[in-house]
Parts: sequence; structure tokens; C-alpha cells
Amino acid sequence: MASVSKLSTPNPAASLSEALRPRRDSSRNCFLSLRPSSSAANYKINLSASLRSLHSLPLKTSLRVKCSQTDGNGSAAKRTVLHDLYEKEGQSPWYDNLCRPVTDLLPLIASGVRGVTSNPAIFQKAISSSDAYNDQFRELVQAGKDIESAYWELVVKDIQDACKLFEPIYDQTDGGDGYVSVEVSPRLADDTEGTIEAAKWLHKVVDRPNVYIKIPATEACVPSIKEVIANGISVNVTLIFSLARYEAVIDAYLDGLEASGLNDLSRVTSVASFFVSRVDTLIDKSLEKIGTPEALNLRGKAAVAQAALAYQLYQRKFSGPRWEALVKKGAKKQRLLWASTSVKNPAYPDTLYVAPLIGPDTVSTMPDQALEAFIDHGTVSRTIDSNASEAEGIYNALQKLGIDWGHVGNQLELEGVDSFKKSFDSLLDSLQEKANSLKLVSH
Repeated sequence: MASVSKLSTPNPAASLSEALRPRRDSSRNCFLSLRPSSSAANYKINLSASLRSLHSLPLKTSLRVKCSQTDGNGSAAKRTVLHDLYEKEGQSPWYDNLCRPVTDLLPLIASGVRGVTSNPAIFQKAISSSDAYNDQFRELVQAGKDIESAYWELVVKDIQDACKLFEPIYDQTDGGDGYVSVEVSPRLADDTEGTIEAAKWLHKVVDRPNVYIKIPATEACVPSIKEVIANGISVNVTLIFSLARYEAVIDAYLDGLEASGLNDLSRVTSVASFFVSRVDTLIDKSLEKIGTPEALNLRGKAAVAQAALAYQLYQRKFSGPRWEALVKKGAKKQRLLWASTSVKNPAYPDTLYVAPLIGPDTVSTMPDQALEAFIDHGTVSRTIDSNASEAEGIYNALQKLGIDWGHVGNQLELEGVDSFKKSFDSLLDSLQEKANSLKLVSH
């Protein structure tokens, strides 16, 4: 593990926000910079011993954050609002990023992070801008792997190493938390059978109990979700932008559990990733075009309102005779996961897509910006259902102004899939260039 640096301030709480503040350099996409003494694949993790404390150096130093087993006096890690978020309100804070070395996640785990999400865009940034993948990539290409096969081996190693870090949380919660998500190829977003086979393959090669296979909630992939769940594979359903599609996703989960034939459903779990900030980004443009005072007053309110209604739908669907029959076999609720939680409009509060969406049996996955902001000045209290009538009023008012929620969901889905496809293709191009630069491919 990396060596310890003493805090530059006597106030650990004050330094925590600074320790988690994004500080990027040209070769790293994760916002913490650790220097482990051995590869992530070779170390063994003991959370009770190794995650004692967070330590930061003054800003001018090149190594901003380091961690080791103890801070020299055996003091426990400083509690943060993330611990309160889970322990008091039942919401799991996850981190929406992944890069090498995965030991960069250790201070985050100590601060209360309980899982990780990744996507093609995250891996595109991590792999294309870092030399941490070069050695493995060189070996893979020299062994005759094509570029896409090499990509998947790079990804699988990161996912496996991250799963190892979160496995203690997975074990402590009896499979309720501590998951790491990896997405099937975005090229399969319109391919039902291709997605099913890709999910099975990823699940097999990662071979970790706490991996979530991410499947997009496209019309073509909703049947894939049912089939993959029926095969006993845990799924993170991603790119959900509308209430109608969310209900279809819940039904696919329930159908899959029922079709599995398993007597013990406790190890087949799922989250439904409901995207937030992108909804406001799109709807706000329409409201500005309408231009009336009523329309302008609704800017920045659509996303949270729809999310609050999604939570109501979640509560309705996971109750009643059908659900109770599955609970008797050990089934766990498909938790709502709030995704796209970073604020795109600088005029809005930087915790806008975290603070109003706190509630039990939910997950909030946060990228650097949102995570740092919430740790720094977030307030922990149940908010997701604190004013359901207001959420419904906003949703209906937007409809009356001409906002077509179905169209919004479809457009955002298309944009999301296209964005991930572009990231995936760009990464493969970057890997081809890297292979060329390493003189691995003859012309």
C-alpha cells in the first residue's frame, strides 16, 4: 500500500473536502492520486485494517492523497455525510468513475462510498489518456489479440480489481451493496439476443459475485433484461429517462425473477439507473423557447419532479401479492439508482441532483463534482417523498405547457446510446493509435 502523509491541517474534517476535490493531471482521470507499491491484482484487502484514515498533502505537492493501513496512531477514519446517508436514510452513495490504479478507490471507500459505476465514456477517458494500461495492452496485442478483445481484457481486469475492493461491503450486507458495474457494448443497444449473449459472457469472464452487468433500457433490450435476470445474473439497467420505460424495466425484473425457476432469489439483484440532470438540460431549452414567466419558473425542476414520481412508482410496484410471493423466495427489490447527478447548469446548486433525492432503498452514483460538493456541504435528510403533490404538480404543469414526456425520454435515450457508441468507437481508435505508437502493428 502507499505510504502515509500527515495531514497539513489539524482539522481532518476540513481537509476531507479538499482531499476529494478533483485535481486532474495529464495522465490521470481519477481525482485521487495514489501510488501503490504493488499491482492491484496482487494485494489483499482488509477493510478493518487498511481503510483507517484519509490524509492529504499541501496543494503544492505532487502526491495529493495517500493511504495506508494506519495513520501512525491507529485512529479510525473520519466519518462523513456519506456514512450518515447510508446509516440514517438507507441510501447508498456510489462513485461514478473508475481508472487505474484501482487503489485510488480506497480513500473513497473509507469516506463512505459503497459501490462503483462505469460506462464506455469513463473507460474511454481512463484508457486513452493514461499509460497505466500500456504494459497489459502490449502483452495482449503481442499475444495476437485484436483491438476490441484487448479492450475487454483491460476493462475486465479493472472491474475484477474493483470488485475485490468492494467485496467486504458485499459480504457484510449479504449481497445488498458493494457492487461494481460494467456495461455491455453500446453497439448492441438495438440487439436483443446480442445483448443477452454479451451479458452472459461478461458475467462469466468477470466471475465476481458483486459485479453488475449494465444493460441499456432501450426497447430492444428490455426483453434482454428479463432473460439475463432469469439466468441468475445481476443487472444494472441503465439509460432510463421516462416513467413509462422505468415501469417496463421493473416488469422485466419481476418477469425474470419469476422465470428463473430458482428457489433462492437472494443473489439475483438489480438496480434501475434513472438519469436526472440530462432531463433538465433538454427540457430547460424548451422552456426558454416558450419564454413565459410560468415556463421560465419551471426551469431546473423537471428532473427532480420526475424522479420523485419514479420513486412513487417503485413503491407501488414493489408491494402487493405478486411481490410478496417473490420475497418468500428471497427476492430483493430492484433499487432505484439516481444517475447523471452532476449539475450541468452553473446557475443551479451543485447538489441539486443529490440532496432532493434521498430516500431508503436507493442509490446515488456521483461523479467527482457531485461527490465533492455533497461531502463538503450536503445535508442528510429524507427528501425523495417529502412533497409528492408538488412533484406531480410540476410534472403536469410541464405537460400543459407542451412538454411531451414520452418524446423527452426517447430523445434522451437516443442521445445517451449515441454518446456511449461514440465513446466506445473513439476508445477503439485510441487503442489502435496506441498500438501503432508502441510499434505493435505493422502497416
